[in-house]
Amino acid sequence: MTTLLLKNARLVDPSNRLDVESDILIVGGKITKIGKNLTAESGAETVDLSGKTVAPGFLDMHVHFREPGFEHKETITTGCASAAAGGFTGVCCMPNTDPAIDNPAVVSFIHERGREALEGAVDVYCIAAVTKNREGKLLSPMSELAAAGVVAFSDDGSPVSDAEIMRRALEYAGMSGKPVIQHAEESSMTKGGAMNEGRTSTILGLPPIPAVAEEIMVGRDIRLAEYTGAAYHVAHVSTAGAVDHVRRARVLGLKVTCEVTPHHFSLTDDAVEGFDTNTKMNPPLRGKEDVAAMKEALRDGTIDVIATDHAPHSPDEKAVEFVNAPFGIVGLETAIGLAVTGLVEPGIISLNRMIELFSINPRKILGLPAVEIAEGKPANLTIMDLGVEYTVDTASFKSKSKNSPFGGKKLRGKAVGIVNNGRAIFA
Repeated sequence: MTTLLLKNARLVDPSNRLDVESDILIVGGKITKIGKNLTAESGAETVDLSGKTVAPGFLDMHVHFREPGFEHKETITTGCASAAAGGFTGVCCMPNTDPAIDNPAVVSFIHERGREALEGAVDVYCIAAVTKNREGKLLSPMSELAAAGVVAFSDDGSPVSDAEIMRRALEYAGMSGKPVIQHAEESSMTKGGAMNEGRTSTILGLPPIPAVAEEIMVGRDIRLAEYTGAAYHVAHVSTAGAVDHVRRARVLGLKVTCEVTPHHFSLTDDAVEGFDTNTKMNPPLRGKEDVAAMKEALRDGTIDVIATDHAPHSPDEKAVEFVNAPFGIVGLETAIGLAVTGLVEPGIISLNRMIELFSINPRKILGLPAVEIAEGKPANLTIMDLGVEYTVDTASFKSKSKNSPFGGKKLRGKAVGIVNNGRAIFA
């Protein structure tokens, strides 16, 4: 793409209070002009976006692209294709690969693969392991990893259980200005668990994962964050009690943030009743009160980010008994639809707030450059049709894996394209 003219779009950017219908002229990957009735030189690509909404490019700060080590589930190339189809111009890869992202060589490999995928249309960032091989025993070389360009540290998929290791991790991460992202779970209470502890788990006879296990870990870590003064982020928060911990930490002025997944504000543990292994994730789907708490925390600003926790698994891995199935679902290609349908349409949050959750806040938390719709700025854009109604067809997903509980669900709102790094991809 040399020159691209986007016509008749609604431009929405909360960072500069922009909400207008206008054209955008993009030359050499930069926004050169915003205004009505723009024209472009001969040979420029022109796209009519009447009825479409353009926002600053969305960033998913929590994905599992499985490469290296588990390419049968997802590769960086197929993951980027899924991200682009879902409207994301950037993703942050979690470190539970094989080998883990615990040394600069793996970071370099993933960055290189990301630049190659879709000719760099999706920015691929690394979140490095807190501990070597994510074993929770010895700290990874955090300073070297920060120098290699990682944006945060996490042992996601497993908690950092040892309090002293977590303390030291916060201290070292703080020196480099990076947050520590915790998979909050007191694992002594969750071993063998398959779903949320409650009425449904009792009826189904499935081993439980209690909400208090998440809440205990978040409470401990916030105290450590207060002690060290470091930035702490709760991954995929799912319980009312954990959200309350974060809310109280904000009152104290601590550098504590959190994210929620679309499935944790869209589904309750009642969805597990059919034993569909695509309803098995960690943290598990919770009760009605917890889902209501997620929506309230999104509304009042306690939750900072919507992230998908995109976790691909092959069909044969999920086609087993519920207790033996792996945790996780894919989420990149349904995120916008679930947010519009479940949050914006009912009036729980505004469109501006949705854009903050998907685009502005994750970059702030990770210390990444802000993305703006403004003349002279790089064109990093997510393009959506907020009014389109459709039925989710998992077979059409660009992801290599199709493990989603939302197949057949009717949604409103969908990504129709992205622009980033001089590349434009339209559905």
